[in-house]
Parts: sequence; C-alpha cells; structure tokens
Amino acid sequence: MARPKTLGALKRDVAAGRIPHRSVRAEIRQNLIARLKQAGPLFPGIIGYDDTVIPQLVNALLSQHDFVLLGLRGQAKSRILRALVTLLDPEVAVVPGSEIHDDPLAPLSAFAKRRVQDEGDSLPIEWLPREARYVEKLATPDVTVADIIGDIDPIKAARAGLQLSDELTMHYGLLPRANRSIFAINELPDLAGRIQVSLFNILQEGDVQIKGYPVRLPLDVLMVFSANPEDYTARGKIITPLKDRIGSEIRTHYPRTREAAMAITQQEAWVDRDGHGALPVDVPAYVREIIEEIAFQARVDSKVDKRSGVSQRLPITCIENVVSNAERRALLGNEAIVVPRVADVYAALPALTGKLELEYEGELRGADTVGRDIVRAAVRVVFDSYDDDADVRGVIEWFDMGGTLQLSDTLTAAELLDEAGKVQGLAEIADQVDTDAGRDSARRAAAIDFVLEGLHAQKRISRSETWQYEAAEPPRRRIRATQPTIEDEELPSPGGKKLYN
Repeated sequence: MARPKTLGALKRDVAAGRIPHRSVRAEIRQNLIARLKQAGPLFPGIIGYDDTVIPQLVNALLSQHDFVLLGLRGQAKSRILRALVTLLDPEVAVVPGSEIHDDPLAPLSAFAKRRVQDEGDSLPIEWLPREARYVEKLATPDVTVADIIGDIDPIKAARAGLQLSDELTMHYGLLPRANRSIFAINELPDLAGRIQVSLFNILQEGDVQIKGYPVRLPLDVLMVFSANPEDYTARGKIITPLKDRIGSEIRTHYPRTREAAMAITQQEAWVDRDGHGALPVDVPAYVREIIEEIAFQARVDSKVDKRSGVSQRLPITCIENVVSNAERRALLGNEAIVVPRVADVYAALPALTGKLELEYEGELRGADTVGRDIVRAAVRVVFDSYDDDADVRGVIEWFDMGGTLQLSDTLTAAELLDEAGKVQGLAEIADQVDTDAGRDSARRAAAIDFVLEGLHAQKRISRSETWQYEAAEPPRRRIRATQPTIEDEELPSPGGKKLYN
C-alpha cells in the first residue's frame, strides 16, 4: 500500500482503518500479541532467558509498563533493550522539521501546531523508520538536565526575535526528541539524583520545566532502564520516588547451564576466520566446554569478587584468543587446519585476567595465578565427564616408572604426536575421549593434550611450568591442624560435576 504524503490523505487512511493510529505502548503491545500468536522467537539472539527473563519482559510490555533490567555486567541487558525496536511498526508519520517527531494528527510542540494550523490537510508528512525510534543514553555523572530535558536557546530567540519565554526558543533534550519512540538509559544509578528527579513528572504526568518555564509535554514514549544492583552503593542508587514510578523491575542472570553458555559464545565469538590466507578452524567440543566452565568456576571462586560478577564476555574473548594462538601455531608450522588445544587456553590468560575482579586473597596471589587455578579447575570438571570409560592406568604407570614428556603450545601436531608416541596407550585413550581424534593429526594431538592436562588437573600426574609432564608428586606428610580444612572436600560445580580442591 502506498504511504499517504499529506495530512489529509493520512486522515482518510486512519479513518478507513488502513493505517493504525495508537501510542507507542499500544503499538508495542499489539505487535507483541501478534508475535506471540505466531509462536516464533520473540527476541532472536537472546539465549538462556526463555523461562525466566523473557516471560517477565512480556508481562511488562503487555501491561504497557516502563521497566528496569537489573543485573550484573555481561547479562545482555543492553541487547534486550535494543531488541525492543523489532516490536515497533516499520514506519510512523511525523510532521516535517519537528524536533520531537510530532504526530501530524496530535501535534505537541508549538512548531508543529503552527504548521498544522497554517497548512491544514495539505501539510506534507514524512515517515520515520523504526530504527530511528530508539534513543539510548549511557548515564554518567556529568549528564545535565539540559541533556535529558532541554534548555532555553538564546541564540534561537535572538535570530527569530522572540521572547525567552516563548516555547519556540527551546532546545529540546534527548527525552523530548525520543517522543513516539523508546528511550533507554543504561546504568541508571550513575545518573545524578537531580537528573532522576527531572524524570518524575515525565513518567507520570508528562510535565516538564525548562529553566523554570513550565511546559506541558505529554510525551508518547516508552522509558526503559538498565542497572547493576551492586552499583547502588558503589556509585549511586535509583532514588526511591523514581523506582516507585517504574512499572516493572526485571532481574537478569548469567547462563544457568553450560550448554546455554556455549550457544551464546558460539553466536557472539569470532571463531571462523575469514579473509585471504585464513585456515579452516575446528574447535573440539571439550575445548569449548572448558572455556565455558572457566566462567562458571570463576563465579564461585572465593578469590573472585561476586559483587562485580564474571561477564559472559569472558568466554567470548577467551575462545577468540584460544583460536588465535592455535592459528599462530598452524601458520608457523605450515599446518592445513587450526585445531585449538587445552594448552592454548592457558595461552589465552590475557583475555581472562582483565575480566576478573579479585578479592583481597586473590590480589595477594596475583591475577595470573588465580587465572591458572580457575582454568585447571575447569579442565578437571570437564575431563571428569570424559574419562569415565577410559583406562588411564597404563599412562599413569608409565610416568610413575620415571617417564617424562616435554610439550608446549608451540609444537606442531606431528611433533606432539611424535613425543606422545613414547607413552604406550596414550593415543588410544585420546581416541576414546574424542571420537573424532582419528580424523586428522591435529585433532588427535589436541585430544592427547586434553588427556594429559586432564590427568594433571586430577593430580594423577605432575606438570611443571615449562610443560614437562612427569609422575605425580608423592603425598606430603600431613600435620594435624588445629582447625579442619576443606582441602580434600568435594565441592559442587555449576557445570554439574564434582570439583576437588
């Protein structure tokens, strides 16, 4: 259907029911209802929230509520807010030249009212796409009322010969410019209290005061916010009257299962390298699982600050670094395929340590040491699920009889297989652990590396910092302590396995 180009044509189409005329909240609600009836995905790309966050979000939108998403960093809060754009109509009619996207059928600003009055049904109209109807502002302490609401523009008044009290002299802020749109504020607690106060009447009554001049602007806007609940005391808080005016409070969370976390990482991470000279990449399943388990282990580690959280960006950047280290090895060794190993995960520590906020104990040990301990714990949890049917006694006995194996993350697949060939039965165990290990040498080398590092993580063999594997150290003579320890207790793992510290 051709879009109407004048106000008169728009009125006829609205009267005939060919074009809907409704508020932003009603528009989102009706489009959401239509999507629910189709039984398709509501927000493609949002993973792990189907039974928790999404139902609460749908309830808030069906109730036509403003809402706030509360959650730690890296929980897809901003992504959810930006996905709301898909619930808007493809286009809406606006008055040309209006700073606040006035509705031609119900103008708000003095500028739009004057144009409609002067030009009547012959007024040309413009169409605003849905992508331009989402306005986002990151809250920072330096944000002013003028930024959000607006200010008097003396230059505009002087050029037009107007009094400063004239509404036409106003320079509208971000919020009025988001009229007929979605207005999102990220990290709301960082917004100064006086700025939060300025949002009160906008949310409830639609009143605005600019430099003491009262303006009645019943804006048509859906206001949504994100906040980190731990920031309430760290940098600021959402003041109580504003919280009272926000319709719904929805809490987000980190992925509850390793499978959901892997799906998020696979969606977001740049793993399949493209471009001239790029090699094909084959990431074994156990490497992906270890990378995700690192985040789970970090979130329960006593040396990592729980209030800060461990962002889901950690496994995303980690797997990118892991693939890059394997890619570097393949390029230097003239290999035909990139297959990451567990050793590459340790090489990716720079992608981990910057995302871990440590407690005092962790600071004393150092970020690298804590990172290595977390990786080792993740390897142990994942390897526990792979070695149930593998008989590794022969490998352990080989090391107990004095055998040593010198490896590194720079060895090519052929070199690693040559070294590992000294250990009788090791290659066969690798084939049991990874059924695809026999497909090519790079895949078998990665499986062997996984078996060795898994046995080391289980403390059944030992490994030095120079990657020399040898027999496990004999148990030290234990001295009775005055207080019981938990060194040998079984601790639950978020990945669903037993974790031995």
